[in-house]
Amino acid sequence: MRPKHLRTALVWSALAAVTGSLLTGCGKSDTARTENGATVLRYLGWSDQVTLPELAEAEGFFDGKVKLEWVGNTISGPQEIQSAATGQVDFGGAFAGAVAKLINAGAQVTAVINEYGADEKSFTGYYVADNSPIHSASDLIGKKIGVNTLGGQNEADIHDALKKAGATPDQIKSVQLVPLPPPNIEDALRKGQIDAAALGGQFQQRALAVGGLRPVFTEITEYDPFNGGPYVFRNDFINKSPDAVRAFTTGIAKAIEWERTTPRDQVIAEFTKIIEGRHRPGETTATLKYWLSVGIPTPYGAVSAQDFTRWESWLQDTGAIHDKLDPSKFFTNKFNTLAPQGS
Repeated sequence: MRPKHLRTALVWSALAAVTGSLLTGCGKSDTARTENGATVLRYLGWSDQVTLPELAEAEGFFDGKVKLEWVGNTISGPQEIQSAATGQVDFGGAFAGAVAKLINAGAQVTAVINEYGADEKSFTGYYVADNSPIHSASDLIGKKIGVNTLGGQNEADIHDALKKAGATPDQIKSVQLVPLPPPNIEDALRKGQIDAAALGGQFQQRALAVGGLRPVFTEITEYDPFNGGPYVFRNDFINKSPDAVRAFTTGIAKAIEWERTTPRDQVIAEFTKIIEGRHRPGETTATLKYWLSVGIPTPYGAVSAQDFTRWESWLQDTGAIHDKLDPSKFFTNKFNTLAPQGS
């Protein structure tokens, strides 16, 4: 779950601001706060959803070594990792291509475990109304597509599908990506405000239950199952609080496998309990019934070089990188004590 080509200028200006603040030392302190022996980790949540860290804390997977502090919600993975890079929060998760872009721009962060992905049950699809004249990726040229943010997964998906269909760089740029909050994308499509919509997770299932929409393509038809993006920590935080990072990462690995192996009705019941118990303004559990799977195909969320190199063409074509991608500087699995050896 995580518009995109509305123009990369918006993304680059944000990246420039992040890099500038890092270079001038404008971020928050890298010293972690502790409460009753647990390291407090500030984070951004997602409305109406239970994130992996929230599940890990609720299930006791952090073993009392980490305590979460919610500081607000986001609708954008790039916003999350920018906030982590500047010290506004202690960790953030986003599309792997956005992580690579941020690190390449100078941000001192490292990916430690995958936080989302696509499998046969959970994936993002690009939908149009049943009566739409759009039937293939090439039909999207010059059209408006609703997405949740610029510079993220949706932008790369659309770029790759159009490039595969033979579209020229100018034709790809002609696609207008319209940033919208995920809960509002379906409504914008049904009202004709956009020509196509990127829908994933609970929002996708809700839209399909109502009917009247069909996919032009999906992530599964384009890539097969894949890891979409990781959680990152600032390098200074990792250096000063490695035990907290290890407890967090291993707890997330446990949460991934809990979602993978626990019966679906029990997962939904637990998510409902967590959301109802936290009393955040304006939240609803109405879409939880559409939850299908954790989405991450890799056991225990282990990160690999392919998670980043998969997006190399998009990164090069959008000017994020100019040389061959070096993913070795983007991630580590050493804090994931459950990751398969050698991963």
